[in-house]
Amino acid sequence: VILLCFRRYLLTALTSCLIWNTFGLSAAMDSRPNILLFLADDLGIGDIGCYGNNTIRTPNIDRLAREGVKLTQHIAAAPLCTPSRAAFLTGRYPIRSGMASSNRYRALQWNAGSGGLPVNETTFARLLQQQGYTTGLIGKWHQGVNCESFNDHCHHPLNHGFDYFYGMPFTLVNKCQENKPAELDAALQAKLWLYSQIIILAVLTLTAGKLTGLISIRWKIIASFTLVGSLFFISWYSSYGFVQYWNCILMRNHDVTEQPMRLERTASLMLKEAVSFIKRNRHGPFLLFVSFLHVHTPLFTTAKFLGKSRHGLYGDNVEEMDWMVGKILGSLEKQGLKNHTFIYFGSDHGGHLEAQDGSAQLGGWNGIYKGGKGMGGWEGGIRVPGVLRWPGVLPEGRVINEPTSLMDIYPTVVHLAGGILPQDRVIDGRNLVPLLQGRAQKSEHEFMFHYCGSYLHAVRWHHKDSGAIWKAHFVTPVFHPPGAGACYGKGICPCSGEGVTHHDPPLLFDLSRDPSEAKPLSADTEPLFNTVIGKIGRATEEHRRTLTPVPEQLSLYNVVWKPWLQPCCGTFPFCWCDKEGDGIQSL
Repeated sequence: VILLCFRRYLLTALTSCLIWNTFGLSAAMDSRPNILLFLADDLGIGDIGCYGNNTIRTPNIDRLAREGVKLTQHIAAAPLCTPSRAAFLTGRYPIRSGMASSNRYRALQWNAGSGGLPVNETTFARLLQQQGYTTGLIGKWHQGVNCESFNDHCHHPLNHGFDYFYGMPFTLVNKCQENKPAELDAALQAKLWLYSQIIILAVLTLTAGKLTGLISIRWKIIASFTLVGSLFFISWYSSYGFVQYWNCILMRNHDVTEQPMRLERTASLMLKEAVSFIKRNRHGPFLLFVSFLHVHTPLFTTAKFLGKSRHGLYGDNVEEMDWMVGKILGSLEKQGLKNHTFIYFGSDHGGHLEAQDGSAQLGGWNGIYKGGKGMGGWEGGIRVPGVLRWPGVLPEGRVINEPTSLMDIYPTVVHLAGGILPQDRVIDGRNLVPLLQGRAQKSEHEFMFHYCGSYLHAVRWHHKDSGAIWKAHFVTPVFHPPGAGACYGKGICPCSGEGVTHHDPPLLFDLSRDPSEAKPLSADTEPLFNTVIGKIGRATEEHRRTLTPVPEQLSLYNVVWKPWLQPCCGTFPFCWCDKEGDGIQSL
C-alpha cells in the first residue's frame, strides 16, 4: 500500500512538472514583461568580472550573468556612440538610416547640429508604446535634438517613442568638467588659436609700425584687418569656447533643467529618476532604457568611489556604474517586479584605448581582442558584454558563444511585448528568445557586416555546419606608432584615407581558433581560403544590393554648430540655469 501511494505521488509530481514545463513557461511568455535595458558608454568587454576581470569589482552585473544568460560573441553594429546607438534603437545597420558618416565626423558634435535619427525611423520604443507600454529614457541620447529651429525637437527622444526623457541629449566630453583638455576637434581648435594669435600679432605690429612711422599704412586698412580678425575669432570661439554651455546640459522632456550641468550630482539625479520611473509605473508594463553616461571620459566619479578601485579613475567609474545597476535592481525587487522584468545589460562599443592622461589609462580594456573604440573591423572595437535575465523564463547561468548583435535587442523586445516588426524596411536584428531559452542552438546570423562610418571594413561568416567563424578584413587602420594596437596621438583611428590599409586579398581569420586575430590565414595555410573569400564576397554584394540611398545625417553641414538650433533655458545666448536646485541627496 505504501509503495502504491508513493508511485501515485511520484506520478502526480511528474505530471505537475510536465504541465508547468508545457504551460507555465508559455503563460510566462504570454504575459508581457516589463523591459529594463542598461547600456554603458565605452565599456570594454574585459572590464567586468563575469567576462574575466578579477580586479574591478562588478558584483551586480556579475549577478545578472549568474541569474541569466551571458553572450560571449555580442557585436555592436558600429564602433562609435552615435551610429551604434542608432542601430540599437532601430535594429538596422546605421548606414540604412543615414547615421553612418563618409567624413571624419563619425558622431554628432553638437546639440545644435541639424543631424540626428531621422523621423521616419521606427525605434523599439515606438513599437512598445503602440503596445501600451509606458516608455522612458534616462541618461545619454546622442541622436540629435532639432532640425530647423531650437524647439522643433524632430530628433528628440519624445519624437521617437519615449513618453519620458531625463538626461543628456548629447554625450559627456572633457569640457563638461573644469580644467580638462579639449577633445572636440582638438587639432582644429589648436590651428584656429594659432591663426587668431597670428592675426593679433599682425594687427599689433601694423599699429606699432604706424605709430612709430616705420610702416606707411592707412588706419582704415588696420581697422579693416582688425574687424576681419575679430569676426574670425568670434566665428569659432562662440562655439568651441562655450562647449560646456552648449553641449553639457540636462533636459527633462523638452525643458532644459541644467545648463551647464553639475557633474558632481549627475549620477544621483540619474539614479533618482530611474528609481522614480520604476515606482511610478510599477503596475506596468513599462520600458525603461537606462543609458549610462559612465564610463565615457572625463570619468567624473563621486567622492564615495574615488580611489577605491585598483584601476585608477577608470576603475572607480566602472564600480560606481555597477553600484547604480545594483540600486536600480534593488528598486525592481522592492516593487516585486524581479520575476516580471526582462533585463539586458550591454555596451555601445569597445573601450577607448587612446584615452590617456599621461601614463594613466582613461579608457577600457577589451580583453584578448585586438583594437578598440573607433575601429570598425577589429574585435576590440565591436565585441561587447551582453547579459540578459528574466527569472523563470530564461535559464540561469547559460553561456552562449554564437554570434549575436546589439541590433537583436530590437526584435527581441518587440516580440516580448507582442508587437509586430515593421514590414516596409530591412530589419537586421534577429529575435534572440529561442536562442536564449535553448530552443535554438544556432544563431540566425549567417553574415555580419562591420562598418567604420560608411566604409565596410570587415565581414563575419558564421558557418553553421562546421561552427567556424570566418572574418575577412578588407580595410584596417594604420596603428600609430606601428604595432601599438591603437592610433595613439590621433585620438581615434580613421576609417579612410592615408590612415588605413586596403587588403586584396582580404586578411582572413578563423575566430573560433584565433579570437585575438593574431594569425591571418592565406591560401598556403588554409585550404578553404579561396572558398571562404568567395562566399564572403558574394554575401557582401548581396548585402549592398539591399542598401538604398538616404540623406547623410552626419554630413559636414549637419554636424556643424548652428546657433538657431541651440537648446537654451534662457534667451540665447544667455543660456544658463539650475532648475534642479540642491535638493538632491549625494550618493
